[in-house]
Amino acid sequence: MKRKKVLFISSSGGHLAQLMHLKPLFERYDYHLVTEYLPCNEKLKEKYKVSFLLHGGRNNKFKYLFLFLFNAFKSLYILLREKPNVVITTGAHTAVPMCYLAKLFGKKVIYIESFAKVNTPNLSGKLIYPIADLFIVQWPELLKYYPKAKYLGGGLY
Repeated sequence: MKRKKVLFISSSGGHLAQLMHLKPLFERYDYHLVTEYLPCNEKLKEKYKVSFLLHGGRNNKFKYLFLFLFNAFKSLYILLREKPNVVITTGAHTAVPMCYLAKLFGKKVIYIESFAKVNTPNLSGKLIYPIADLFIVQWPELLKYYPKAKYLGGGLY
């Protein structure tokens, strides 16, 4: 029986660290990991099936817009190449285009809100919430912002 293909995507840093707590799922599914390229992420290629998007902060709006558009097109390329059944993300901005593209192609989208977000939602969560098939929060306080979310108890990570 063919295993489901799952694409895991996040920005680098803390979002990636939280996503990597899900790596036991890499053994259960045919997986592909997508994150931003940084020199410290280069070593991921040694252990995982991974693709990189461009890294960019939001301090320069013009540069950020270019990077966002570039990453959206690269996300489309990765999505068409990998053909996942499900996209799982911990955010942030890097994951937004992939999630919308996945939904456009009829794929399931699962979003896990950052453990660091206790009282207020983050922007990627607000953007992905309307299209997520499953939206998980790790703090009950966030249910007031995301009433259809699932609180499975804290400490998924």
